[in-house]
Amino acid sequence: MTDSDDRRRRAQALFVEAYQLQMAGHLDAAAERYQASIACHPTAEAHTFLGWTYSFQDRLDDAIDECKKAIAIDPKFGNPYNDIGSYLFKQGKLDDAIPWLERAIAATRYEPRHFPHANLGQVYWAQGQLMRAISEYERALELQPGYEVAQNAIETIRLQLN
Repeated sequence: MTDSDDRRRRAQALFVEAYQLQMAGHLDAAAERYQASIACHPTAEAHTFLGWTYSFQDRLDDAIDECKKAIAIDPKFGNPYNDIGSYLFKQGKLDDAIPWLERAIAATRYEPRHFPHANLGQVYWAQGQLMRAISEYERALELQPGYEVAQNAIETIRLQLN
Protein backbone atom coordinates (compact mmCIF):
# COMPACT_ATOMS: atom_id res chain seq x y z
CA MET A 1 0.00 0.00 0.00
CA THR A 2 1.54 3.30 -1.07
CA ASP A 3 1.03 6.76 0.32
CA SER A 4 -0.65 7.66 -2.97
CA ASP A 5 -3.19 4.85 -2.51
CA ASP A 6 -3.89 6.05 1.03
CA ARG A 7 -4.46 9.61 -0.19
CA ARG A 8 -6.83 8.39 -2.91
CA ARG A 9 -8.82 6.33 -0.40
CA ARG A 10 -8.98 9.25 2.04
CA ALA A 11 -10.04 11.60 -0.77
CA GLN A 12 -12.81 9.20 -1.80
CA ALA A 13 -14.05 8.88 1.79
CA LEU A 14 -14.13 12.68 2.14
CA PHE A 15 -15.94 12.95 -1.21
CA VAL A 16 -18.67 10.53 -0.05
CA GLU A 17 -19.02 12.39 3.23
CA ALA A 18 -19.23 15.71 1.37
CA TYR A 19 -21.93 14.38 -0.94
CA GLN A 20 -24.00 13.15 2.01
CA LEU A 21 -23.67 16.53 3.70
CA GLN A 22 -24.64 18.30 0.48
CA MET A 23 -27.74 16.14 0.04
CA ALA A 24 -28.70 16.89 3.66
CA GLY A 25 -28.45 20.62 2.94
CA HIS A 26 -25.29 21.26 4.97
CA LEU A 27 -23.59 23.19 2.21
CA ASP A 28 -20.76 24.86 4.13
CA ALA A 29 -19.71 21.54 5.68
CA ALA A 30 -20.03 19.83 2.29
CA ALA A 31 -17.81 22.46 0.65
CA GLU A 32 -15.20 21.98 3.37
CA ARG A 33 -15.18 18.19 2.82
CA TYR A 34 -14.93 18.55 -0.96
CA GLN A 35 -12.01 20.93 -0.46
CA ALA A 36 -10.37 18.42 1.90
CA SER A 37 -10.90 15.68 -0.67
CA ILE A 38 -9.27 17.83 -3.34
CA ALA A 39 -6.35 18.57 -1.01
CA CYS A 40 -5.78 14.81 -0.56
CA HIS A 41 -6.15 13.89 -4.21
CA PRO A 42 -7.73 16.27 -6.75
CA THR A 43 -10.34 14.72 -9.05
CA ALA A 44 -12.63 16.10 -11.70
CA GLU A 45 -15.59 14.78 -9.72
CA ALA A 46 -14.63 16.56 -6.50
CA HIS A 47 -14.14 19.88 -8.28
CA THR A 48 -17.43 19.46 -10.15
CA PHE A 49 -19.37 18.63 -7.01
CA LEU A 50 -17.72 21.48 -5.11
CA GLY A 51 -18.92 23.71 -7.92
CA TRP A 52 -22.40 22.24 -7.64
CA THR A 53 -22.36 23.03 -3.90
CA TYR A 54 -21.31 26.60 -4.66
CA SER A 55 -24.18 26.89 -7.14
CA PHE A 56 -26.64 26.11 -4.35
CA GLN A 57 -25.06 29.00 -2.45
CA ASP A 58 -25.55 31.31 -5.47
CA ARG A 59 -21.77 31.46 -5.95
CA LEU A 60 -22.01 30.84 -9.68
CA ASP A 61 -18.65 32.36 -10.63
CA ASP A 62 -16.94 30.13 -8.05
CA ALA A 63 -18.93 27.17 -9.35
CA ILE A 64 -17.74 27.86 -12.89
CA ASP A 65 -14.14 28.14 -11.70
CA GLU A 66 -14.37 24.74 -10.00
CA CYS A 67 -15.81 23.18 -13.16
CA LYS A 68 -12.93 24.59 -15.20
CA LYS A 69 -10.52 22.98 -12.74
CA ALA A 70 -12.38 19.70 -13.21
CA ILE A 71 -12.03 19.97 -16.99
CA ALA A 72 -8.29 20.63 -16.63
CA ILE A 73 -7.99 17.34 -14.72
CA ASP A 74 -10.23 15.28 -17.02
CA PRO A 75 -11.41 16.91 -20.27
CA LYS A 76 -13.43 13.78 -21.16
CA PHE A 77 -15.68 14.17 -18.09
CA GLY A 78 -18.86 15.82 -19.39
CA ASN A 79 -20.56 16.88 -16.16
CA PRO A 80 -18.57 20.09 -15.61
CA TYR A 81 -19.26 21.24 -19.18
CA ASN A 82 -23.00 20.78 -18.61
CA ASP A 83 -22.80 22.50 -15.25
CA ILE A 84 -20.98 25.52 -16.68
CA GLY A 85 -23.67 25.78 -19.35
CA SER A 86 -26.35 25.61 -16.68
CA TYR A 87 -24.65 28.24 -14.51
CA LEU A 88 -24.20 30.59 -17.46
CA PHE A 89 -27.90 30.13 -18.28
CA LYS A 90 -28.76 31.11 -14.71
CA GLN A 91 -26.61 34.22 -15.17
CA GLY A 92 -28.56 35.09 -18.33
CA LYS A 93 -25.56 34.42 -20.58
CA LEU A 94 -27.49 32.29 -23.06
CA ASP A 95 -25.10 32.51 -26.02
CA ASP A 96 -22.15 31.69 -23.76
CA ALA A 97 -23.94 28.62 -22.38
CA ILE A 98 -24.44 26.91 -25.76
CA PRO A 99 -20.84 25.81 -26.53
CA TRP A 100 -20.44 24.40 -23.02
CA LEU A 101 -23.60 22.33 -23.38
CA GLU A 102 -22.48 21.16 -26.80
CA ARG A 103 -19.18 20.03 -25.26
CA ALA A 104 -21.11 18.12 -22.61
CA ILE A 105 -23.09 16.35 -25.34
CA ALA A 106 -19.85 15.42 -27.11
CA ALA A 107 -18.04 14.26 -23.95
CA THR A 108 -17.10 10.60 -23.89
CA ARG A 109 -17.53 10.18 -20.14
CA TYR A 110 -20.85 11.60 -18.99
CA GLU A 111 -23.94 10.46 -17.16
CA PRO A 112 -26.82 11.26 -17.30
CA ARG A 113 -26.54 11.95 -21.02
CA HIS A 114 -29.97 13.54 -21.40
CA PHE A 115 -29.25 16.55 -19.15
CA PRO A 116 -27.23 18.66 -21.59
CA HIS A 117 -29.91 18.19 -24.25
CA ALA A 118 -32.60 19.35 -21.84
CA ASN A 119 -30.45 22.29 -20.77
CA LEU A 120 -29.74 23.22 -24.38
CA GLY A 121 -33.48 22.99 -25.03
CA GLN A 122 -34.02 25.42 -22.18
CA VAL A 123 -31.51 27.86 -23.67
CA TYR A 124 -33.08 27.69 -27.13
CA TRP A 125 -36.54 28.12 -25.61
CA ALA A 126 -35.39 31.23 -23.74
CA GLN A 127 -33.95 32.57 -27.00
CA GLY A 128 -37.26 31.99 -28.78
CA GLN A 129 -35.81 29.23 -30.99
CA LEU A 130 -38.76 26.97 -30.32
CA MET A 131 -38.18 24.30 -32.98
CA ARG A 132 -34.56 23.87 -31.90
CA ALA A 133 -35.74 23.66 -28.29
CA ILE A 134 -38.22 20.92 -29.16
CA SER A 135 -35.51 19.04 -31.04
CA GLU A 136 -33.21 19.07 -27.99
CA TYR A 137 -35.98 18.00 -25.65
CA GLU A 138 -36.87 15.16 -28.06
CA ARG A 139 -33.23 14.06 -28.00
CA ALA A 140 -33.35 14.09 -24.20
CA LEU A 141 -36.41 11.83 -24.37
CA GLU A 142 -34.63 9.44 -26.74
CA LEU A 143 -31.86 9.10 -24.19
CA GLN A 144 -34.17 9.02 -21.16
CA PRO A 145 -37.67 7.84 -22.14
CA GLY A 146 -40.34 9.23 -19.86
CA TYR A 147 -38.23 12.20 -18.74
CA GLU A 148 -41.01 14.46 -17.48
CA VAL A 149 -39.10 17.73 -17.74
CA ALA A 150 -38.63 17.18 -21.48
CA GLN A 151 -42.18 15.91 -22.00
CA ASN A 152 -43.69 18.91 -20.22
CA ALA A 153 -41.42 21.36 -22.05
CA ILE A 154 -42.38 19.95 -25.45
CA GLU A 155 -46.09 20.15 -24.60
CA THR A 156 -45.76 23.74 -23.38
CA ILE A 157 -43.72 24.85 -26.40
CA ARG A 158 -46.22 23.24 -28.78
CA LEU A 159 -49.01 25.20 -27.06
CA GLN A 160 -46.96 28.36 -27.64
CA LEU A 161 -46.68 27.50 -31.33
CA ASN A 162 -50.46 27.16 -31.72
